[in-house]
Amino acid sequence: RSAPSCHLRLEWVYGYRGHQCRNNLYYTAAKEIVYFVAGVGVVYSPREHRQKFYRGHSDDIISLALHPERVLVATGQVGKEPYICIWDSYTVQTISVLKDVHTHGIACLAFDLDGQRLVSVGLDSKNAVCVWDWKRGKMLSMAPGHTDRIFDISWDLYQPNKLVSCGVKHIKFWSLCGNALTPKRGVFGKTGDLQTILCLACARDELTYSGALNGDIYVWKGINLIRTIQGAHAAGIFSMNACEEGFATGGRDGCIRLWDLTFKPITVIDLRETDQGYKGLSVRSVCWRGDHILVGTQDSEIFEIVVQERNKPFLIMQGHCEGELWALAVHPTKPLAVTGSDDRSVRIWSLVDHALIARCNMEEPIRCAAVNADGIHLALGMKDGSFTVLRVRDMTEVVHIKDRKEAIHELKYSPDGTYLAVGCNDSSVDIYGVAQRYKKVGECLGSLSFITHLDWSSDSRYLQTNDGNGKRLFYRMPGGKEVTSTEEIKGVHWASWTCVSGLEVNGIWPKYSDINDINSVDGNYIGQVLVTADDYGIIKLFRYPCLRKGAKFRKYIGHSAHVTNVRWSHDYQWVISIGGADHSVFQWKFIPERKLKDALHIAPQESLADSHSDESDSDLSDVPELDSEIEQETQLTYHRQVYKEDLPQLKEQCKEKQKSTTSKRRERAPGNSIRLHFVHGYRGYDCRSNLFYTQIGEIVYHVAAVGVIYNRQQNTQRFYLGHDDDILCLTIHPLKDYVATGQVGRDPSIHIWDTETIKPLSILKGHHQCGISAVDFSADGKRLASVGIDDSHTIVLWDWKKGEKLSIARGSKDKIFVVKMNPYVPDKLITAGIKHMKFWRKAGGGLIGRKGYIGTLGKNDTMMCAVYGWTEEMAFSGTSTGDVCIWRDIFLVKTVKAHDGPVFSMHALEKGFVTGGKDGIVALWDDSFERCLKTYAVKRAALAPGSKGLLLEDNPSIRAISLGHGHILVGTKNGEILEVDKSGPITLLVQGHMEGEVWGLATHPYLPICATVSDDKTLRIWDLSPSHCMLAVRKLKKGGRCCCFSPDGKALAVGLNDGSFLMANADTLEDLVSFHHRKDMISDIRFSPGSGKYLAVASHDSFIDIYNVMSSKRVGICKGATSYITHIDWDIRGKLLQVNTGAKEQLFFEAPRGKKQTIPSVEVEKIAWASWTSVLGLCCEGIWPVIGEVTDVTASCLTSDKMVLATGDDLGFVKLFRYPTKGKFGKFKRYVAHSTHVTNVRWTYDDSMLVTLGGTDMSLMVWTNEMEGYREKRPCDSEESDIDSEEDGGYDSDVTRENEISYTIRALSTNIRPMFGIKPHLQQKEPSTDERPPVSRAPPQPEKLQTNNVGKKKRPIEDLVLELVFGYRGRDCRNNVHYLNDGDDIIYHTASIGILHNVATGSQSFYQEHNDDILCLTVNQHPKFINIVATGQVGDSADMSAAAPSIHIWDAMNKQTLSILRCYHSKGVCSVSFSATGKLLLSVGLDPEHTITVWRWQEGAKIASRAGHNQRIFVAEFRPDSDTQFVSVGVKHVKFWTLAGRALLSRKGLLSTLEDARMQTMLAIAFGANNLTFTGTISGDVCVWKDHILCRIVARAHNGPVFAMYTTLRDGLIVTGGKERPSKEGGAVKLWDQELRRCRAFRLETGQATDCVRSVCRGKGKILVGTRNAEIIEVGEKNAACNILVNGHVDGPIWGLATHPSRDFFLSAAEDGTVRLWDIADKKMLNKVNLGHAARTVCYSPEGDMVAIGMKNGEFIILLVSSLKIWGKKRDRRCAIHDIRFSPDSRYLAVGSSENSVDFYDLTLGPTLNRISYCKDIPSFVIQMDFSADSRYLQVSSGCYKRHIYEVPSGKHLMDHAAIDRITWATWTSILGDEVLGIWSRHAEKADVNCACVSHSGISLVTGDDFGMVKLFDFPCPEKFAKHKRFLGHSPHVTNIRFTSGDRHVVSAGGDDCSLFVWKCVHMPH
Repeated sequence: RSAPSCHLRLEWVYGYRGHQCRNNLYYTAAKEIVYFVAGVGVVYSPREHRQKFYRGHSDDIISLALHPERVLVATGQVGKEPYICIWDSYTVQTISVLKDVHTHGIACLAFDLDGQRLVSVGLDSKNAVCVWDWKRGKMLSMAPGHTDRIFDISWDLYQPNKLVSCGVKHIKFWSLCGNALTPKRGVFGKTGDLQTILCLACARDELTYSGALNGDIYVWKGINLIRTIQGAHAAGIFSMNACEEGFATGGRDGCIRLWDLTFKPITVIDLRETDQGYKGLSVRSVCWRGDHILVGTQDSEIFEIVVQERNKPFLIMQGHCEGELWALAVHPTKPLAVTGSDDRSVRIWSLVDHALIARCNMEEPIRCAAVNADGIHLALGMKDGSFTVLRVRDMTEVVHIKDRKEAIHELKYSPDGTYLAVGCNDSSVDIYGVAQRYKKVGECLGSLSFITHLDWSSDSRYLQTNDGNGKRLFYRMPGGKEVTSTEEIKGVHWASWTCVSGLEVNGIWPKYSDINDINSVDGNYIGQVLVTADDYGIIKLFRYPCLRKGAKFRKYIGHSAHVTNVRWSHDYQWVISIGGADHSVFQWKFIPERKLKDALHIAPQESLADSHSDESDSDLSDVPELDSEIEQETQLTYHRQVYKEDLPQLKEQCKEKQKSTTSKRRERAPGNSIRLHFVHGYRGYDCRSNLFYTQIGEIVYHVAAVGVIYNRQQNTQRFYLGHDDDILCLTIHPLKDYVATGQVGRDPSIHIWDTETIKPLSILKGHHQCGISAVDFSADGKRLASVGIDDSHTIVLWDWKKGEKLSIARGSKDKIFVVKMNPYVPDKLITAGIKHMKFWRKAGGGLIGRKGYIGTLGKNDTMMCAVYGWTEEMAFSGTSTGDVCIWRDIFLVKTVKAHDGPVFSMHALEKGFVTGGKDGIVALWDDSFERCLKTYAVKRAALAPGSKGLLLEDNPSIRAISLGHGHILVGTKNGEILEVDKSGPITLLVQGHMEGEVWGLATHPYLPICATVSDDKTLRIWDLSPSHCMLAVRKLKKGGRCCCFSPDGKALAVGLNDGSFLMANADTLEDLVSFHHRKDMISDIRFSPGSGKYLAVASHDSFIDIYNVMSSKRVGICKGATSYITHIDWDIRGKLLQVNTGAKEQLFFEAPRGKKQTIPSVEVEKIAWASWTSVLGLCCEGIWPVIGEVTDVTASCLTSDKMVLATGDDLGFVKLFRYPTKGKFGKFKRYVAHSTHVTNVRWTYDDSMLVTLGGTDMSLMVWTNEMEGYREKRPCDSEESDIDSEEDGGYDSDVTRENEISYTIRALSTNIRPMFGIKPHLQQKEPSTDERPPVSRAPPQPEKLQTNNVGKKKRPIEDLVLELVFGYRGRDCRNNVHYLNDGDDIIYHTASIGILHNVATGSQSFYQEHNDDILCLTVNQHPKFINIVATGQVGDSADMSAAAPSIHIWDAMNKQTLSILRCYHSKGVCSVSFSATGKLLLSVGLDPEHTITVWRWQEGAKIASRAGHNQRIFVAEFRPDSDTQFVSVGVKHVKFWTLAGRALLSRKGLLSTLEDARMQTMLAIAFGANNLTFTGTISGDVCVWKDHILCRIVARAHNGPVFAMYTTLRDGLIVTGGKERPSKEGGAVKLWDQELRRCRAFRLETGQATDCVRSVCRGKGKILVGTRNAEIIEVGEKNAACNILVNGHVDGPIWGLATHPSRDFFLSAAEDGTVRLWDIADKKMLNKVNLGHAARTVCYSPEGDMVAIGMKNGEFIILLVSSLKIWGKKRDRRCAIHDIRFSPDSRYLAVGSSENSVDFYDLTLGPTLNRISYCKDIPSFVIQMDFSADSRYLQVSSGCYKRHIYEVPSGKHLMDHAAIDRITWATWTSILGDEVLGIWSRHAEKADVNCACVSHSGISLVTGDDFGMVKLFDFPCPEKFAKHKRFLGHSPHVTNIRFTSGDRHVVSAGGDDCSLFVWKCVHMPH
């Protein structure tokens, strides 16, 4: 059943993929032609007429790009997990693989100018665009491409970092900055129709040429369409190719056009007109090089055109066109193959010349073919049920017969040539006589399903058929009678074998499958091989005949999907296979066994899917049984019900339950803590080669979740406790100072740590599942390879320092035991495992593996260990049968017998090797494994005298071996570590229990020793004093579960698993007495206290037996438990037993009789218990965790002073609680060292140590107990309690507001006013009654608007430029004002702009690249990055599109964007901070997890990211001297973080050191020397932390929350800012010394009742302060003088805006109750008036001497400008006043309110302000009002999108359209009316235009809308969706907008951003 030893080699592929693909045909540098077909890349040399194949893909290739140097090729495929291969067209070897990003397929590829980067486009729903650094296999950036298909993408070769993509109805221009790809859509405008763009090419001067669907060429400049070249082609332009001379285009019209560099036409070549052409020829690909042009067509042809003879194209490749390909026949005597397809053509191919020699088109699609035995006739079966016979010679028709209606799927001539059998899909076979002109002579009707295969017998007397049901039937010929007797058939010899069912081909089917996916087979009787073709694109070779299911085979890939047919050529030299969907013909050369050796050495064609034989699934008959140990190991599963990673989530789910129960104040955690002191155990039973010497001769290994460093001189251990579950593998760095360990986990991590400091250097995770089975460092120590235990045993190659995955690949379906990196070539490695030895090399982001080639030398064996030898080619592996295999390259050279049983470990030395095996022998070998130099047997006899501990058995299985320091270090399966001296003696260093759970534990009543008993059938005594060794061991008949010392320490009772127990002498462990009364295991055993008179024995039968020790009789039985017993305890008098059961019952029994007692829970506490190991009852209610459903507390033990209860649980946690632990969910200290179940915990007799047992990790851990107050300065390895403290973290209105604010992006903003009705652009126009006649004698229409510069020539405004911004975002952001340039400039932000403000002049410049609100800002302090600023913004979901949140890093002086980081912080980025070197950036998100991310911002690379906290984090900052340490603070949260490689490690701040410290909400961070951190709290205190431990509190540093802190780098002084009422001594800003002991306070003279500081920064002698009230103030340190630099409104929206009639002043009125006067020229606020109520509107009188203000409460006020005195005020309305206006003649005041009314007041009557009239029947609230120029009319726009005109002062409604049209308006601020219909955009479903203003010149119009946009239109704009320019900068909702006098500026007022923007108007030149 082995695989055949012959081989197929792909020799030729006929075809080219022209359908559904474009631009996939190029000349390489070597003048070869590269293209693809099916799943194969083809390199064709026209000179030599030779093909080379690239076969690294696993499915159809659909895209191809050529590297600019024209040697490398990139190809992309389809599939569920498609990948991109970059390969060398010369050697056809893979250079790099890019994977794990796209889904569905890769539609387009393009290299950039220097070939360093590659862009790819996916076929997923978002058509993702991805940019790769392809050499490193690393994705640089990704963004959603478009909602519809993208057809082409190209780098702009003349501008760096720019790309262009095009596709269905779009073209996009991309720029790449940081990790952000930002698109701009091409603007088609009026120049051309919006249509699908199929191809493009970039040229100089920002020009892009593109080919459109209608055959035009569109020319783009920047993003605008500037011209079209119409009719370039008659139909779609599929391909455009740029070269030195110009451009070539090819289209659906079959034409090629050549253009020069400026796109002027040179020539046209119409291929349809040439002699090879035909109607319907369509060009899919062109390539122009020099005087040659390559053309690929839709119908799979490749033409080569020489420009001089352009009418004679040369056809160099042909293939079948689109349509399935099913028909295949071979000529009986010549090397010819015939194919026929659904494209209705039949073609004859020469297998020698590799060419098409004949082609004939039929009427119908062809489904099968056959050639008569004499080679004269060719029969073709058609899809319509007919068949045709042609003469092969000239393809003329002989007959055409149609007897059937369904497709003919199979036909064959009989071997003697007399009959033709025709099988049809209607399940019949017809027999025709050839000589009788194909007369029907018989029919076979036995089948019930369609006929799939036919074969004739050699004598032409029988026919066998297969049908769709898988039935095999036989017929007698020619009549067609069915043969049922098997006897008759037995002797028949078949002329051919193409049937898929039958005894002879049973083996082609897998063992347990009933699928019929094998389409075709063909037997080669001579070579005794069978070839098969299936639905998965695989060709397989089997031995023939192959009788038993699941035979071995060799497999070959290349076809993409269904291979429909396969045949041997007549002389068995070739195999021909055809692909259904890829309609290609593959020709394979058959290499028989005798030639195989030579063939293999030529080049074993490598590919990702290995094309030599894959093991088929059948069991290996020729491989010995697996060794029992290995068998055991392969069956281990490391799956957990609950992984530690799941705990935070589970806790969240249990939160609700916990909230209801934790009303009581919970106990504090105990003051004591424990520290791991010694671990007995070593993990040898399922791990190998995990034991090493470090540099200084210590020994490093692992057990449970602990990395152990053992010092053999001092007999002490140090521990790495960074893992939280079983460590499965360990390796040491070549320099022997760092160690890598891999663990079990859902997303298992690998830790690299330093053996000196025991600190983690890097943590790698994210690419394995389940666990890590092997790790290895490279020889230079820079890389690390790891293997996972997931189903595909993934292999990952890491750059471990950076924490970066370099490459990844699927390893094998069986377990891999070892990975080893080649010491000479860092890109190569080997893996070895079950039936597996593979040689890998790195290719970009992938690894390419080749199976070891065994040949005839050996068997495919399981490999247990492997090492490299003395050259890069040599490798050695140890097998499970005891052999050592020697490999050169991938070939097995020889095998050497080394051990009896598996070779588990091997180690390479300078001159030789050492091996260790199951036979317990250590062998030393010479350097070629020819001589065994020395062997050491591990035996008790060899133990050195005075060696401590005991060897359990002789010759234990050796699992790890390592050399160094003159010794051989050996680790055994039994958990022992031994040191073998070169001269022979052996020392035992460490030992532990063997495999099997460990449960039994007892500590001695007065000595520091303990006893353990385990399922490994041993009872052991351990010394806990400094000698730390095993004192005694005894083998038992059965495993045991419990043990106990008698009170005098002389006897030891042991309970066994079979229900018996024994008592042994505690010193000698000899039996004293034994009993067997129970069937089920004994679970607990206890002597009564005092004299130890009674022994209580509990069993899983749910009884407790009480024995009298002296008389050895059973005296009582305790009955009444409903489940198995788990724990028993005696009271001090020896009279009462407390019992726990598996059903969580707590029961009490009286001794010695065993009577059940009921004791109220209150009484239980009062009873004095001799011991407490119970886990139930009120006293220990709090030990059960919140997630009690998924985990059990298995053990507990109380100290003898009854203060501390230690517990162990199923998750491997050891916890300490204060006793009694009443109330649920007590607080605790938690320690992780055990991996899973902790089965038992016991304090020693004097409470000095705690001993814990790990059930499945077999380890015994000894912890020292450290009393309260005893604290060395060492990192506390405990974690404080599970649940966040339920004390509230404090309250402050500002903090709450900041915490609860919800940030929405602009695009989702809704309307700020509660409008209703139909939007103007959707309203039906009312027909106007008096349409004027076209020629009118009436006077001309008056001006719409009174204009004030009538004499001058009017100049329209063409642009607005931002000049000034009044506003600063202090209300909900912090630390966002900084000095730059030694204090000359300050930088801050508001809305979506960054502002650089010059302190001296007040002038501003702006960074305007953000597309949404900025939330945080920081400045890089490193001198190398001077003036570099990072700002983070609001965003939507994290989909990496332009609306995703992002961080911009930019230069403050020239406003250049240096990098954009699109991030996964959905909602927005709330904090950013640069590291000490300035190269890293830290960001915090507003997403629910409050993710923390660290970036390398210059490359745009995300280094690490992790969920920060479940509540809001306000700030995170790097330590100013570090690139790895940072601190985050937030709601009840302070965490200290370390960046290790790619991982973020965090520790919660530890409060317990200070009495009554509680976790408050933390708001700000500062740093001091020696690892001090200061955090400002909500209560005004500042906490001082040393490392992560709270060491003191600066009480009431401020009276209110400390919002801001700043650490001055040059002198270490710290500035704090808080919320305070100004007082004599206090101040809202304080300057402190370096340790926050002394301070000086500064008062901010702002006149506010409370000062709330949100940002502080310190420059030279100055402190810069940003406040909640939007002021930025500079405070002098010497004189404490305050200088307000920036003012702004405190709260918005700013509704009111008015510009002075003649000067550059304007007024604003806002919700904060102030009206402010601003001076544009002086760039400052001149004055502000506090009104006491929110103001809504403001207006100047025409002369500018009075100001009217409308209030939210319905009142309005008139002030005199000169004195700011109130001239008059009135309140006639209860609701808000929305607009207020003086009439142009200053006589009337109109007041519009939300009570749907406008009131008129006559100002000439004086300040009494009595209402003279009002406008009636306004349908909704008033928005804006405008007077006419003559003061007689008022236009009012209202909240239902209607505009009304009223007479003044009567208030009468004017309805006459003609009259309305003649009014000239004094001002126009209305958003409604036909004149401004064009301002309403298409996209305003939810959002509205809020305000508008027409310029004083009357020809320009500006608007503000809910999206925060300011737009500039021409006035009037009556057409819908008028053209405009848009200006961004505001947050959502621009509430008001005005021109200043003389149209010099536009002022816009913001809603959400409370800011005022002043835009300079740029007028068109005259």
